[in-house]
Amino acid sequence: MRILITGITGFVGSHLAEYALSRGGVEVYGTVRWRSRMDNIEAIANQVNVIDCDLRDSSAVRKCLECVQPDYIFHLAAQSYVPTSWTAPAETLTTNIICELNLLEAMREMDKEIRIQVAGSSEEYGLVFEDEIPIKETNPLRPLSPYAVSKVAQDMLAYQYHRSYGLYTVRTRAFNHEGPRRGHVFVTSNFAKQIAEIEKGIKEPVIEVGNLSARRDFTDVRDMVKAYWLSLEKGEPGEVYNIGSGRAVTIREVLEILLSFSDDDIEIRQVPERMRPSDVELLVSDSTKFVTLTGWKPEIPLEKTLEDTLNYWRERI
Repeated sequence: MRILITGITGFVGSHLAEYALSRGGVEVYGTVRWRSRMDNIEAIANQVNVIDCDLRDSSAVRKCLECVQPDYIFHLAAQSYVPTSWTAPAETLTTNIICELNLLEAMREMDKEIRIQVAGSSEEYGLVFEDEIPIKETNPLRPLSPYAVSKVAQDMLAYQYHRSYGLYTVRTRAFNHEGPRRGHVFVTSNFAKQIAEIEKGIKEPVIEVGNLSARRDFTDVRDMVKAYWLSLEKGEPGEVYNIGSGRAVTIREVLEILLSFSDDDIEIRQVPERMRPSDVELLVSDSTKFVTLTGWKPEIPLEKTLEDTLNYWRERI
Protein backbone atom coordinates (compact mmCIF):
# COMPACT_ATOMS: atom_id res chain seq x y z
CA MET A 1 0.00 0.00 0.00
CA ARG A 2 1.13 3.54 -0.78
CA ILE A 3 -0.05 6.48 1.27
CA LEU A 4 0.49 10.19 0.80
CA ILE A 5 0.45 12.51 3.80
CA THR A 6 0.23 16.19 3.00
CA GLY A 7 2.09 18.14 5.66
CA ILE A 8 4.07 15.10 6.80
CA THR A 9 6.52 17.22 8.81
CA GLY A 10 3.76 18.72 10.94
CA PHE A 11 2.50 17.72 14.37
CA VAL A 12 -0.14 15.23 13.22
CA GLY A 13 1.56 14.27 9.97
CA SER A 14 4.72 13.06 11.68
CA HIS A 15 2.77 10.94 14.17
CA LEU A 16 0.63 9.50 11.36
CA ALA A 17 3.75 8.59 9.38
CA GLU A 18 5.16 6.74 12.38
CA TYR A 19 1.89 4.88 12.91
CA ALA A 20 1.66 3.90 9.24
CA LEU A 21 5.22 2.54 9.30
CA SER A 22 4.47 0.57 12.47
CA ARG A 23 1.68 -1.29 10.65
CA GLY A 24 4.09 -2.78 8.12
CA GLY A 25 3.54 -3.19 4.39
CA VAL A 26 3.05 0.54 3.86
CA GLU A 27 5.13 2.88 1.70
CA VAL A 28 4.89 6.39 3.17
CA TYR A 29 5.17 9.50 1.02
CA GLY A 30 4.75 13.04 2.24
CA THR A 31 4.66 16.54 0.83
CA VAL A 32 6.91 19.31 2.12
CA ARG A 33 7.78 22.85 1.10
CA TRP A 34 11.27 24.33 0.98
CA ARG A 35 10.83 25.97 4.38
CA SER A 36 9.27 22.97 6.14
CA ARG A 37 10.85 22.03 9.45
CA MET A 38 12.21 18.50 9.20
CA ASP A 39 12.98 17.81 12.87
CA ASN A 40 9.62 16.09 13.49
CA ILE A 41 10.53 13.28 11.08
CA GLU A 42 14.25 13.03 11.78
CA ALA A 43 13.84 9.62 13.41
CA ILE A 44 12.09 8.16 10.36
CA ALA A 45 13.76 10.20 7.61
CA ASN A 46 15.26 7.12 5.96
CA GLN A 47 11.90 5.31 5.96
CA VAL A 48 9.70 7.92 4.27
CA ASN A 49 9.72 9.44 0.80
CA VAL A 50 9.60 13.23 0.93
CA ILE A 51 8.33 15.18 -2.08
CA ASP A 52 8.82 18.90 -2.50
CA CYS A 53 5.36 20.07 -3.52
CA ASP A 54 3.57 23.35 -2.94
CA LEU A 55 -0.07 22.29 -2.81
CA ARG A 56 -1.15 25.72 -4.05
CA ASP A 57 0.40 24.85 -7.42
CA SER A 58 -2.04 22.65 -9.34
CA SER A 59 0.55 21.31 -11.78
CA ALA A 60 2.88 20.35 -8.93
CA VAL A 61 0.04 18.52 -7.18
CA ARG A 62 -0.88 16.63 -10.34
CA LYS A 63 2.74 15.56 -10.89
CA CYS A 64 3.01 14.48 -7.25
CA LEU A 65 -0.02 12.20 -7.47
CA GLU A 66 1.07 10.78 -10.82
CA CYS A 67 4.48 9.97 -9.31
CA VAL A 68 3.25 8.46 -6.04
CA GLN A 69 0.08 6.70 -7.29
CA PRO A 70 -1.25 6.59 -3.72
CA ASP A 71 -3.99 4.33 -2.42
CA TYR A 72 -4.73 6.64 0.53
CA ILE A 73 -4.25 10.39 0.86
CA PHE A 74 -4.35 11.98 4.30
CA HIS A 75 -4.83 15.70 3.70
CA LEU A 76 -3.44 17.38 6.80
CA ALA A 77 -1.56 20.37 5.36
CA ALA A 78 -3.21 23.67 6.28
CA GLN A 79 -2.83 27.03 7.95
CA SER A 80 -4.11 25.63 11.24
CA TYR A 81 -3.51 28.35 13.83
CA VAL A 82 -6.76 30.15 14.64
CA PRO A 83 -5.23 33.49 15.82
CA THR A 84 -3.22 33.77 12.60
CA SER A 85 -6.47 33.48 10.65
CA TRP A 86 -7.57 36.75 12.26
CA THR A 87 -4.46 38.61 11.12
CA ALA A 88 -4.16 36.83 7.76
CA PRO A 89 -7.70 35.81 6.79
CA ALA A 90 -7.16 35.91 3.03
CA GLU A 91 -4.05 33.73 3.23
CA THR A 92 -5.82 31.26 5.51
CA LEU A 93 -8.82 30.94 3.20
CA THR A 94 -6.75 30.79 0.03
CA THR A 95 -4.23 28.27 1.33
CA ASN A 96 -6.71 25.89 2.94
CA ILE A 97 -9.27 25.89 0.15
CA ILE A 98 -7.03 25.98 -2.94
CA CYS A 99 -4.68 23.26 -1.66
CA GLU A 100 -7.56 20.84 -1.25
CA LEU A 101 -9.17 21.88 -4.53
CA ASN A 102 -5.94 21.07 -6.36
CA LEU A 103 -5.81 17.63 -4.76
CA LEU A 104 -9.42 16.84 -5.63
CA GLU A 105 -8.98 18.03 -9.21
CA ALA A 106 -5.87 15.89 -9.62
CA MET A 107 -7.72 12.89 -8.23
CA ARG A 108 -10.62 13.51 -10.60
CA GLU A 109 -8.28 13.55 -13.60
CA MET A 110 -6.50 10.32 -12.67
CA ASP A 111 -7.93 7.02 -13.83
CA LYS A 112 -7.49 5.40 -10.44
CA GLU A 113 -9.63 5.19 -7.31
CA ILE A 114 -7.89 6.96 -4.46
CA ARG A 115 -9.31 7.39 -0.98
CA ILE A 116 -8.76 10.79 0.61
CA GLN A 117 -9.33 11.82 4.21
CA VAL A 118 -9.98 15.53 4.59
CA ALA A 119 -9.02 16.63 8.09
CA GLY A 120 -11.71 19.01 9.24
CA SER A 121 -12.07 20.52 12.68
CA SER A 122 -14.48 20.87 15.56
CA GLU A 123 -13.98 24.62 15.05
CA GLU A 124 -16.46 24.27 12.19
CA TYR A 125 -19.26 24.04 14.76
CA GLY A 126 -18.23 27.35 16.32
CA LEU A 127 -21.12 28.76 18.34
CA VAL A 128 -22.59 25.80 20.20
CA PHE A 129 -25.40 26.01 22.76
CA GLU A 130 -25.60 24.00 25.96
CA ASP A 131 -28.63 22.03 24.74
CA GLU A 132 -26.61 20.89 21.68
CA ILE A 133 -23.98 19.08 23.74
CA PRO A 134 -22.55 16.57 22.93
CA ILE A 135 -22.21 17.67 19.32
CA LYS A 136 -23.41 15.36 16.57
CA GLU A 137 -22.40 15.60 12.93
CA THR A 138 -25.86 17.00 12.18
CA ASN A 139 -25.34 20.05 14.42
CA PRO A 140 -25.44 23.42 12.61
CA LEU A 141 -22.09 24.83 11.52
CA ARG A 142 -21.64 28.33 12.97
CA PRO A 143 -17.93 29.09 12.42
CA LEU A 144 -16.45 31.89 14.55
CA SER A 145 -13.07 32.48 12.89
CA PRO A 146 -11.67 32.72 9.36
CA TYR A 147 -9.88 29.44 10.05
CA ALA A 148 -13.17 27.74 10.91
CA VAL A 149 -14.77 29.15 7.76
CA SER A 150 -11.90 27.70 5.70
CA LYS A 151 -12.43 24.27 7.27
CA VAL A 152 -16.16 24.41 6.52
CA ALA A 153 -15.26 25.15 2.90
CA GLN A 154 -12.85 22.19 2.82
CA ASP A 155 -15.53 19.98 4.35
CA MET A 156 -18.13 21.00 1.78
CA LEU A 157 -15.69 20.71 -1.14
CA ALA A 158 -14.98 17.09 -0.23
CA TYR A 159 -18.71 16.38 -0.03
CA GLN A 160 -19.37 18.11 -3.36
CA TYR A 161 -16.60 16.23 -5.18
CA HIS A 162 -17.99 12.94 -3.92
CA ARG A 163 -21.52 13.78 -5.00
CA SER A 164 -20.51 15.34 -8.32
CA TYR A 165 -17.69 13.06 -9.43
CA GLY A 166 -17.87 9.97 -7.22
CA LEU A 167 -14.54 10.60 -5.48
CA TYR A 168 -13.90 8.52 -2.36
CA THR A 169 -13.75 11.38 0.13
CA VAL A 170 -14.07 10.90 3.88
CA ARG A 171 -14.44 13.94 6.10
CA THR A 172 -13.34 13.96 9.73
CA ARG A 173 -14.09 16.66 12.27
CA ALA A 174 -11.45 16.11 14.90
CA PHE A 175 -11.82 17.75 18.28
CA ASN A 176 -8.71 19.01 20.11
CA HIS A 177 -5.76 16.63 19.86
CA GLU A 178 -2.54 17.23 21.76
CA GLY A 179 0.80 15.65 22.55
CA PRO A 180 4.54 15.85 21.89
CA ARG A 181 5.59 18.01 18.88
CA ARG A 182 2.56 20.27 19.16
CA GLY A 183 3.51 23.76 17.96
CA HIS A 184 4.34 26.18 20.77
CA VAL A 185 1.62 28.61 19.66
CA PHE A 186 -1.15 26.16 20.60
CA VAL A 187 -2.53 26.42 24.11
CA THR A 188 -1.46 23.17 25.82
CA SER A 189 1.97 23.17 24.22
CA ASN A 190 2.40 26.87 24.95
CA PHE A 191 1.65 26.33 28.63
CA ALA A 192 4.09 23.40 28.73
CA LYS A 193 6.83 25.43 27.02
CA GLN A 194 6.38 28.31 29.47
CA ILE A 195 6.63 25.92 32.44
CA ALA A 196 9.81 24.35 31.01
CA GLU A 197 11.33 27.82 30.56
CA ILE A 198 10.44 28.76 34.14
CA GLU A 199 12.01 25.54 35.45
CA LYS A 200 15.23 26.31 33.56
CA GLY A 201 15.32 29.83 35.00
CA ILE A 202 15.09 31.65 31.67
CA LYS A 203 11.62 33.03 32.34
CA GLU A 204 10.14 34.67 35.42
CA PRO A 205 7.78 32.36 37.36
CA VAL A 206 4.67 33.74 35.67
CA ILE A 207 2.65 31.85 33.08
CA GLU A 208 0.73 34.09 30.66
CA VAL A 209 -2.74 32.89 29.65
CA GLY A 210 -5.81 33.89 27.67
CA ASN A 211 -9.35 32.60 28.16
CA LEU A 212 -9.27 29.78 30.73
CA SER A 213 -13.02 29.17 30.89
CA ALA A 214 -13.41 27.63 27.43
CA ARG A 215 -14.23 23.92 27.53
CA ARG A 216 -12.69 21.50 25.06
CA ASP A 217 -12.66 17.81 24.17
CA PHE A 218 -9.06 16.54 24.24
CA THR A 219 -7.62 13.42 22.60
CA ASP A 220 -4.00 12.30 22.37
CA VAL A 221 -2.57 12.75 18.87
CA ARG A 222 -1.32 9.16 18.94
CA ASP A 223 -4.91 7.98 19.34
CA MET A 224 -6.14 10.48 16.76
CA VAL A 225 -3.89 9.21 13.96
CA LYS A 226 -5.23 5.70 14.48
CA ALA A 227 -8.70 7.16 14.00
CA TYR A 228 -7.58 8.88 10.80
CA TRP A 229 -6.34 5.57 9.44
CA LEU A 230 -9.62 3.86 10.31
CA SER A 231 -11.57 6.65 8.63
CA LEU A 232 -10.14 5.58 5.25
CA GLU A 233 -10.04 1.88 6.00
CA LYS A 234 -13.69 1.66 7.12
CA GLY A 235 -15.29 5.05 6.49
CA GLU A 236 -18.08 5.43 3.95
CA PRO A 237 -17.36 7.72 0.98
CA GLY A 238 -18.97 11.14 1.27
CA GLU A 239 -19.62 10.75 5.00
CA VAL A 240 -18.45 12.95 7.85
CA TYR A 241 -17.33 11.72 11.28
CA ASN A 242 -16.73 13.45 14.60
CA ILE A 243 -13.65 12.17 16.43
CA GLY A 244 -13.13 13.02 20.09
CA SER A 245 -13.17 11.75 23.64
CA GLY A 246 -16.67 12.95 24.51
CA ARG A 247 -15.45 14.63 27.71
CA ALA A 248 -15.32 18.37 28.39
CA VAL A 249 -12.32 19.88 30.17
CA THR A 250 -11.73 23.58 30.80
CA ILE A 251 -8.47 25.19 29.72
CA ARG A 252 -7.94 26.04 33.39
CA GLU A 253 -8.09 22.34 34.29
CA VAL A 254 -5.50 21.59 31.60
CA LEU A 255 -3.22 24.27 33.04
CA GLU A 256 -3.64 22.93 36.58
CA ILE A 257 -2.69 19.41 35.46
CA LEU A 258 0.44 20.74 33.78
CA LEU A 259 1.38 22.80 36.84
CA SER A 260 0.97 19.71 39.03
CA PHE A 261 3.97 18.17 37.23
CA SER A 262 6.25 21.04 38.29
CA ASP A 263 7.72 21.82 41.72
CA ASP A 264 8.06 25.53 40.93
CA ASP A 265 5.74 28.13 42.45
CA ILE A 266 4.18 29.70 39.33
CA GLU A 267 1.82 32.67 39.10
CA ILE A 268 -0.98 32.64 36.52
CA ARG A 269 -1.49 35.96 34.71
CA GLN A 270 -4.13 36.71 32.07
CA VAL A 271 -2.92 39.02 29.30
CA PRO A 272 -5.12 40.84 26.74
CA GLU A 273 -3.05 39.84 23.71
CA ARG A 274 -3.89 36.18 24.34
CA MET A 275 -7.62 36.82 24.02
CA ARG A 276 -9.42 36.24 20.70
CA PRO A 277 -11.96 38.60 19.04
CA SER A 278 -14.54 35.82 19.48
CA ASP A 279 -13.87 32.53 21.18
CA VAL A 280 -15.54 29.15 20.94
CA GLU A 281 -16.60 28.46 24.52
CA LEU A 282 -17.76 24.86 24.36
CA LEU A 283 -16.86 21.89 22.15
CA VAL A 284 -17.66 18.31 23.17
CA SER A 285 -17.89 15.47 20.68
CA ASP A 286 -20.51 12.81 20.15
CA SER A 287 -18.39 10.29 18.26
CA THR A 288 -20.97 7.50 18.33
CA LYS A 289 -21.22 7.34 14.54
CA PHE A 290 -17.47 6.80 14.12
CA VAL A 291 -17.03 4.48 17.10
CA THR A 292 -19.92 2.28 16.00
CA LEU A 293 -18.46 1.97 12.52
CA THR A 294 -14.81 1.39 13.45
CA GLY A 295 -14.60 0.30 17.09
CA TRP A 296 -12.09 3.09 17.75
CA LYS A 297 -11.71 4.52 21.23
CA PRO A 298 -9.10 6.81 22.80
CA GLU A 299 -6.71 4.93 25.09
CA ILE A 300 -4.17 7.50 26.32
CA PRO A 301 -5.40 9.56 29.33
CA LEU A 302 -5.16 13.35 29.25
CA GLU A 303 -2.67 13.37 32.15
CA LYS A 304 -0.26 11.21 30.13
CA THR A 305 -0.69 13.43 27.07
CA LEU A 306 0.11 16.57 29.04
CA GLU A 307 3.05 15.02 30.90
CA ASP A 308 4.58 13.85 27.61
CA THR A 309 4.08 17.32 26.13
CA LEU A 310 5.81 18.95 29.09
CA ASN A 311 8.70 16.48 28.92
CA TYR A 312 9.01 17.17 25.19
CA TRP A 313 9.67 20.84 25.99
CA ARG A 314 11.91 20.05 28.95
CA GLU A 315 14.19 18.17 26.52
CA ARG A 316 14.31 21.12 24.13
CA ILE A 317 14.61 24.19 26.39
